[in-house]
Amino acid sequence: EVQLVESGGGLVQAGGSLRLSCAASGITVGDYTIGWFRQAPGKEREGVSCIRDTDGTRFYADSVKGRFTISSDNAKNTVYLEMNSLKAEDTAVYYCAAVFRYYGSSWYEKLIYSYWGQGTQVTVSS
Repeated sequence: EVQLVESGGGLVQAGGSLRLSCAASGITVGDYTIGWFRQAPGKEREGVSCIRDTDGTRFYADSVKGRFTISSDNAKNTVYLEMNSLKAEDTAVYYCAAVFRYYGSSWYEKLIYSYWGQGTQVTVSS
């Protein structure tokens, strides 16, 4: 059984930082494309970032470029999202998702992902 478990969310002031973790079981993250998504109240779930260790590719949404960094630790089978200079508009539930070796450019499309975590809440106070 595949499980993705997010953690690390919380309440932080604007300008602060958080590091989210996505711990995987049942898959090897190094073989998968792992995406981070977020969903704010009343809004669609949107792609934030994606990592593909098979070719070293990283993608970021324009809204988080320069502030967020995605990384992986294959020994821990975990993907991280380091979030700096947080803004109120970053407030959302953050989800990680996995798809086996996706090499297309539409990493931000929810429908391509096979597995999802339960999400972790990030709240940024202004």
